[in-house]
Amino acid sequence: MKKDIFGFFDKLEDRTRAKLSHLPILYAFLGGVGVVLFWRGVWHTTDFITAYALGETEITIFSLVDGPLSFLVGTLILLVTGVYVSAFIGNRLIITGLSGDKKLAEKTAEEILTSEDEMKKIQKTLDKVESQIEHIEQELK
Repeated sequence: MKKDIFGFFDKLEDRTRAKLSHLPILYAFLGGVGVVLFWRGVWHTTDFITAYALGETEITIFSLVDGPLSFLVGTLILLVTGVYVSAFIGNRLIITGLSGDKKLAEKTAEEILTSEDEMKKIQKTLDKVESQIEHIEQELK
């Protein structure tokens, strides 16, 4: 049961990332709203707990719901869009969404090293092409 729930939300996140990666402005906007709501919720909840512990405030429905609701909505936005981990760790969501690659957190160490080796080979090839173009340009002059 737990596995099915996690599987559903993981697939939902992957589909959402794939779609939003083609709309980077909307993706950035949703990610920004999610991050702001998340930290607003943390901030307001902490302020309320501190003020209540010091006897500086009374409990009202608004004060009980305000911070935790912001935190919950922000967390949901970040989780569904796949920004939760990247907002706090790294940022490769648009690239992996466009290319259909696994998220960096889902890759094994071996896959990461293989990707790095491939990138180094591509860089060497680009360097060779660049030097050949420079050589051709000099000959043309």
